Amino acid sequence: MLRLTLAQMRRSVGRLTAAAVAIAIGTAFLAATLVAGNVLQRTGYDSVTAQFGDADLVVTSGAAVQDLDTVRDVPGVFAADPLLLGGAELSNGARTTYQMLLAQPGDERLASVVAPTGRVPAAAGEVALPATTLDRLDAAVGDTLEVRWSSPSDDGEWTEHEGDVTVVGLADDPAGAWSAYGGAGLATTSDVLEWSGEAAQDSVPAQILVVTDGSSQVQADVTTALDDADVLTKREAAEAAVEQITGSGNALVMVVLGFAAVALLVAALVIANTFQVLVAQRARTLALLRCVGAVKRQLRLSVLFEATVLGIAASVGGVVLGLGLAQAALAVLARADTGTPLPSTIAVTPTVVLVPLLVGTLVTAVASLVPAREATRVSPVAALRPVDAPSVSARGGRVRLALSLLLLLGGAAGLLVAVAASAAQVGEPVLLLGLGVLGGALSFVGVLLGAVFWIPRVVSLAGRALATTGTSARLAAANTLRNPRRTATTSTALLIGVTLVVLMSTGAASARRSITAGLEDHYPVDVAISAVGGAGDESVPASVVAEVADVPGVEQVVEVPTASVVLGDGTFVVLRAPDPAEAAAVLRDADALDRLEDGTVVLPAAREDTVTEGDTTVEAVGTDGEPTGESATLRAVHSSLGGVDAVVTPATLRGLVGDAPVQTLWVRLDPDVDAATTALAINDAVSSDAVLVESAGAERQQYENLIDDLLAVVVGLLGVAVVIAVVGVANTLSLSVIERRRESATLRAIGMSRRQLRWMLAYEGMLIAGMGAVLGTLLGLLYGWAGAAIILAGMGEMQLALPWDDLLMVLAVALAAGLLASVLPGRSAARTSPVAALAVD
Repeated sequence: MLRLTLAQMRRSVGRLTAAAVAIAIGTAFLAATLVAGNVLQRTGYDSVTAQFGDADLVVTSGAAVQDLDTVRDVPGVFAADPLLLGGAELSNGARTTYQMLLAQPGDERLASVVAPTGRVPAAAGEVALPATTLDRLDAAVGDTLEVRWSSPSDDGEWTEHEGDVTVVGLADDPAGAWSAYGGAGLATTSDVLEWSGEAAQDSVPAQILVVTDGSSQVQADVTTALDDADVLTKREAAEAAVEQITGSGNALVMVVLGFAAVALLVAALVIANTFQVLVAQRARTLALLRCVGAVKRQLRLSVLFEATVLGIAASVGGVVLGLGLAQAALAVLARADTGTPLPSTIAVTPTVVLVPLLVGTLVTAVASLVPAREATRVSPVAALRPVDAPSVSARGGRVRLALSLLLLLGGAAGLLVAVAASAAQVGEPVLLLGLGVLGGALSFVGVLLGAVFWIPRVVSLAGRALATTGTSARLAAANTLRNPRRTATTSTALLIGVTLVVLMSTGAASARRSITAGLEDHYPVDVAISAVGGAGDESVPASVVAEVADVPGVEQVVEVPTASVVLGDGTFVVLRAPDPAEAAAVLRDADALDRLEDGTVVLPAAREDTVTEGDTTVEAVGTDGEPTGESATLRAVHSSLGGVDAVVTPATLRGLVGDAPVQTLWVRLDPDVDAATTALAINDAVSSDAVLVESAGAERQQYENLIDDLLAVVVGLLGVAVVIAVVGVANTLSLSVIERRRESATLRAIGMSRRQLRWMLAYEGMLIAGMGAVLGTLLGLLYGWAGAAIILAGMGEMQLALPWDDLLMVLAVALAAGLLASVLPGRSAARTSPVAALAVD
């Protein structure tokens, strides 16, 4: 029986090829999705932890620069350096700029900024600067610059200092870790502390980066050595950073898990559908084997063995194809200017190889059991007779209908429960995602199981509109009802693919809109320009407003009076007092200041745990950093505003501190410009003034680039899904043509031309494919919105998107797929002579 099975496979290579292609594409799709998930997670984590270099551990809070020796003394610690960022005013003749400077670590593994030209600072009075800064200062490596800074004296007054520094290298930020500041320079730790006015302080809070020997015990030992400090691994620090942006639940990982789960489900459905159709066409061959002595068990094992061999071979090819496509896509993205550093090679993990291989093989084998069982239940004599159009018996129809309704309603209920629980933030996000995937899978299987009842009727209704266009169209519309199983099977192939396409497109678009909204809450201002100096009463020069407004890409500039105060809980906070109307126009989240009015202080979300809503005392702070005794009672309200600064109206601020200096400018950029490039242009425009330019828009854009990278990967996967759908339609349509050779021959014999026969199949293909696409679009929208709701509801405001461009493209491609799928079967049917076709036994 084994030799016979292998011989049958050799004789049926052409027929098995279609199934093998679908299996290979399905497993390639799954492998590429898993690789894309790994790349996305690595890229996302690398981006948010680029500041940490190659540190093994990160002391994120509760530590100070003065704790370095304590950390270095812990057994297993190879190196420890502070992540310390300061700044200083640098001048070269008449040119002046304020430059952010990073403390140069002692171990190069902890460096996020490097010096490809020259060297890094090794002694006091040495700096390495970005190329853009050197251009603004008209300086070069080896030049001497003047540095100015302020430091507090013993009596609380601030003293101005001057000195000289030598540019010893060109600083480069390869991972974009400090893009929010337009790049960062390098200086020694002692210089950064001195120029930041913190050299005389007993404790300077700072994150500490640690390189260890790899032992897991080191983390616990460092935690013990530093009381009340948070010591995290680099991965844990990445998860904490991503969670800080996206809210409770790691939305980045959840999105990847969602796409991977959907990919696995749909790949399984496509493989099962294609192979079931293929095995069903071999009922006559199986019956012939029974006539010559084969028992039912042997036939079932023969079909299972054939499916297993086919599944293994096709799955291996699919895994290789998927890995190759993923590497090719990564190479293209890595060379493109995406704004996000990408790895040069994919990570081939056991999961990436074994999961698609096992899924492809198991699903193919399981898919062969049901049709093999049906074929062996038919008596040999009955099976050898010409096959009539299959029909659904009353008993079987009722059972199938009941089961499909049960799966549909039960799955939909589970999906709705997952959506509701996620919206209420009840339960573990991963468990809710699992429940949602299970519910969606069950409901979709219910839809597919009941397809034979409703798809032919829906297609027939649409076919009535074509019936008036000619004989071929009328026959095509009638054919959709003559064999409901065949119509349902053919349409289901594209229904699966289109549902996947629309689901992913809708989910990705909703994820981008929702995550972008969260980023706009976290980074509400595109660019903030601040006066620098230690006294705290400096104003932004009036000329800067005009200079910034003239920069291409700047949409609006708002002057923001600023003062420091102490809240009722004893914490210091900076009060910003922009004009409410202007602030609403410049903030990315215009609704953040809806509750701003005189006598009210709007506190950001970061202060919800420390200051409750209601009346709170606000006390002014003098230039020496001490409370002045002047206070007022304001009504505290909270908003979605990001950062830690509070906002009041100008009248409220004047009532508290009088005329406050304009220490800050809020700048809104044109949404179509590159935020990082425009921030550098603003830096160039104000290079002669001692102001600090910070571009939160550039940092926000960095995260948005991650989402765009995800969408780029999804677009590639959508193309694969369309190919799967075309193969499925072409395969089932080809098999139906073989099944209807007698019918086609009869039509030719009574006068139908070859051209009319080809057009009949073309109309039939487009009709079935078009309706499958419409129904798949509706299902994809519902599943996409539900998935987005489950994954993104926990991160804050959720916004559902309707990707019109993608929907129209899917419908157009579906019609083209139906037409394309009918070409080869139509030629085959038309080229067969009526006499030869009627002779089929």
